[in-house]
Formats: sequence, structure tokens, C-alpha cells
Amino acid sequence: QVQLVESGGGLVQAGGSLRLSCAASGTIFNIDALGWYRQAPGKQRELVARITSAGSTNYADSVKGRFTISRDNTKNTAYLEMNSLKPEDTAVYYCNAMRVISAFTTNNYWGQGTQVTVSS
Repeated sequence: QVQLVESGGGLVQAGGSLRLSCAASGTIFNIDALGWYRQAPGKQRELVARITSAGSTNYADSVKGRFTISRDNTKNTAYLEMNSLKPEDTAVYYCNAMRVISAFTTNNYWGQGTQVTVSS
């Protein structure tokens, strides 16, 4: 099992910045990718950013150029640096860890979420 705990959310003005942290514990070895997802009220969950074990990253179009995902393996922590925040970034942000089991199966682990609210 993998346990993920997010922190760093809060209330910020539009144009401000926040850094989210995701602390991993448990069976944390051989995680193939870490991702940040978000879900706003009444909307579907969406991928915000993802980083693979090789360091490759991808981002949602809506956050490209503003958000940066990173990992610190010595601290078993993933980060999401969010800059130039907009009210539409308001959502609960979830950390996700994915481990590839086979060509057909993956294991996914989720944190409890942290609220990010951007005021106008």
C-alpha cells in the first residue's frame, strides 16, 4: 500500500502562488508516475500535471507555463508549484501515484485532497 498526504493548499489572491506538497509513505518503491489532479464543484476530475520516474512531465493546457511539477526522491515528496493563479484554478487538488503492474493493469493511490481557493 501507498499512502499520500497533500498539504499546502489555502486561499490566495489571483496572480499569487502556492506550492502543494505530496508526502508518500508505505510501499513507495517503483512508483512509475506521480500526478496532480483537481476537481472543482460540479465538474469532472482532471489531470493537472504528471511526472514519470524518468522525469518526463506533462501538463494540462490550462496550466502550461504557470504550474511546475517536481519530485524529491530523498524526501519521498512530490510538489506542484502554482504561479499566476486564476479563480478558475479553484478546486480540491489530489495527489496520485501510479504503479504499472502489467501491460493491462495499474495500481493507483490517492491522497485525501487539499483545497485551493483563488479569489478574484
